[in-house]
Amino acid sequence: MKKNRLQEGEMIRLRDGPREYVGSVLPPSPEDKGVIRLKLKSGYNIGARISAKTAIEKLGQAQKVGKGARHRTEQGNELPKIAILHIGGTIASRVDYRTGAVTAGFEPEDLLEMFPEVTKIARFTSKKITQIASENMRVEHYGLIAREIAKAAQDRSVKGILLPHGTDTIHYTSAALAFMLEDIQVPVILVGAQRSSDRPSSDAAMNLVCACEFIVKTDFAGVAICMHESVEDDNCVLLPACKTRKMHSSRRDAFKAVNDTPIARVNFETRRIEFIKKDYPRHDPSKKLKLRDKMDRNVSIIKTHTNMRAEQFDYVIKHKFSGLVIEGTGLGHTEIGVSDENSKYNEKIFRAIKRICDSGTIVVMASQTIFGRVHMHVYSPGIDLLNMGVIPAEDMTPETAFIKLAWLLGNYKPAQVKELIGKNLRGEISEFTRYEG
Repeated sequence: MKKNRLQEGEMIRLRDGPREYVGSVLPPSPEDKGVIRLKLKSGYNIGARISAKTAIEKLGQAQKVGKGARHRTEQGNELPKIAILHIGGTIASRVDYRTGAVTAGFEPEDLLEMFPEVTKIARFTSKKITQIASENMRVEHYGLIAREIAKAAQDRSVKGILLPHGTDTIHYTSAALAFMLEDIQVPVILVGAQRSSDRPSSDAAMNLVCACEFIVKTDFAGVAICMHESVEDDNCVLLPACKTRKMHSSRRDAFKAVNDTPIARVNFETRRIEFIKKDYPRHDPSKKLKLRDKMDRNVSIIKTHTNMRAEQFDYVIKHKFSGLVIEGTGLGHTEIGVSDENSKYNEKIFRAIKRICDSGTIVVMASQTIFGRVHMHVYSPGIDLLNMGVIPAEDMTPETAFIKLAWLLGNYKPAQVKELIGKNLRGEISEFTRYEG
C-alpha cells in the first residue's frame, strides 16, 4: 500500500515481518520519504519505513480529542476550594490521536474530565495565566505567577493553590515563588508530570490527587513541589521549594530533596499523610503575605570546567551583569591556580574573576557536586576567591543560588544583598548539611 493513500488520523495495523504496530497516522514531515509516522496507543510516536513486504490494515478513524461539547462535572459545594492557576506543562496536556498534537485543557471541566478522581477531594476554580513550556520561562514569568497567586489567596474560601507546571524548570519556579511570597498563609503546591496523561505509565493523576489531598488535609502554609517518591505508584512526596532538583530526564521519581528531606509523604491508596519534617511552615492567621515580586534579569551562571577561557568571565563585565553564580568544583573552586607551565593560562582567569568582583558585580560560589556544602577555607584557591569578594552559597543548589541572587538584587541594595545571600531566608540553607551515605 502506498503511503499517500493513508489519511491523517486513520487507525492502522502495520506489519513488517515480526514487527507489528497499531496506531494513528500522524501528519508527514518533509523528511518522511518512505516513512509512516504513527502515534501508538502507549502515547509514543514512531516512524516505520515502508517496504514491499510491509502490510497495512486500515482500522478506521481515531477518535479526536479536542474542543467540543464538555461534560459538566458536578462539584460539591461542601468540599474545600482549591484555586488552579495554569501555565502549561505535561500534566495539563493530553494527546489528540488524530493529529498527534498535545492539547492543553485550562477550564475546570477539562481538568475534571481528565482527572475525575479529584472531584471527591475538592471543588475547583481555574484560571489560565499563560501557556508556556517550562524551559522557555524567564524571570518575568515568576513575578506574573506570584501576583496571580497573591490575588487568589485573597479569597478566604480558598484552602490552597495548585500550580500545574512543566518539570524541566519547576524547581526554579518553586524557589522564586518561595522568596516572592513571604508569609503566604495557604499551601502553594507546584505539581508536574514526567509522562502525559494519555500514557499508561503516566504519573499525572497520582501527583495531582496527592497534591490535592495534601492541600485539604493539612495546616501547611508555603510553597512545595508534589511528585512521585519512587517509580512505584504508591507514594508522592512534598518537596521543599528551595532544596529540590530534577535528577533524571524521564523517571517518574526524578525529583529529590538536596541536602534536605521531603516535607511529607502522601500514600495514594490510603490517602494517609505522614509529615517527615516536624518544623514545616504552618498556617498562622497573625501573619500577612508580603509580596516581593521583582527579580534582576542581569544574573547568570557559569559552570566551571577544565580548560576554561578568561573570555567566559569577561562577558559578565562586558554586558554589565549585576550578579554571577559560579558553579564551581568540589568545595567551591575554579581554574585560578598555576601548578606548572601548562597551567599558566589560569592567571588570566584569576584576573578576570577579580575584575568582575572589583566592578561591583556580586559573585556567589556554588558547587556542581549537588550534594554537600561549599567550604572555601580549606584550600588556597578557595581562600583566594574569598579574598576577591566571592561569597559562598553554603549548601544551596546552583539553581536556588541563582534565583535567590536575582531576587535579592531585584528587591535590595547591593550591601544588603551581600549580607542576605548567605543567610537562610526560606529554608534554602541548612544549618547542618545532611550526609547521604
